[in-house]
Amino acid sequence: MAELTRTRPGVTAAPVEDPPPRRRRTAARREALAGYAFISPWIVGFCVFTLGAMVYSLVISFSRYNLATNRAKPVGLKNYRLLVEDPSVVRSLGNTLFFAVMAVPLEIVFALLLAVLLNRVGRGAGLFRTLYYLPKMTPSVATASVFLLLLNGNTGAINRFLAIFGIEGPQWLLEPAWVKPSIVLMTLWGVSGTMVIFLAALKNVPRELYEVAALDGAGPVARFRNITLPMISGAVFFNVIVLTIAALQVFDSAYLLFWRDQQQASPEASLFYGVYLYIQAFRQFNFGFASAMAWLLFVIIMVISIVQVRVGNRYVYYEGDR
Repeated sequence: MAELTRTRPGVTAAPVEDPPPRRRRTAARREALAGYAFISPWIVGFCVFTLGAMVYSLVISFSRYNLATNRAKPVGLKNYRLLVEDPSVVRSLGNTLFFAVMAVPLEIVFALLLAVLLNRVGRGAGLFRTLYYLPKMTPSVATASVFLLLLNGNTGAINRFLAIFGIEGPQWLLEPAWVKPSIVLMTLWGVSGTMVIFLAALKNVPRELYEVAALDGAGPVARFRNITLPMISGAVFFNVIVLTIAALQVFDSAYLLFWRDQQQASPEASLFYGVYLYIQAFRQFNFGFASAMAWLLFVIIMVISIVQVRVGNRYVYYEGDR
């Protein structure tokens, strides 16, 4: 638009010309500098506490680090060769991948179910949302302490509840086959963060689509499959990636349930990658090997995330798509 003419009755205004390109570039540059100034505290924190730590861990992953003298002796690729030779690395990685395959779909389904139920609540919706979100605010140590009591094979509330129906509950914390399901149950306790994202996505689905589908005779299941899921596919896609990354880095729940007292009844089944990395770094002080483990996990997460993005983009609906 070259000119704008502003007029009012009885007055003829002079045309208003657009600013020259040089002035527009100067204004855009000032706006960008202001934006960078506002986020500069985050940039400094990221460079010092995240990027700096990553670069330093990459350096010591090729060395043998001595904590007492704060010196690193270069060892080349020895730490990375030990990753292949150490059977505990393979075992812990297998346990972590198995946990991720089990936990992520259950978290998605459970969170989506809660979001659908809350989306249907009329009066008192804010109260229910607050109550459902409270478990997310519980500290990990407190949650683990509660689940140690709930999952007790002899006196736990879960097995007592199963006994009402004549079902003999397993030894959740002792039998290797039930170690990972017990951690999944503890993980589902904090699923409300994912639920909130789904609830926001459900609120953005146009009501007109449901009304038209109902007039065409579509039932609840058909409306959910053909309208709800496509419209919230972006939120599903985001949650799958985020939950997968979190599952591959699982540490606190496994450590607090099985490794806090160093008296593990099922050390092989409860040895997750994050737990073994912690043991190598802060119990055996093998920081070079632990850094190599961290970078291996970083590469694995990157590869899995790229695959998920490539595959997921085929099934995600965006409003700009036609």
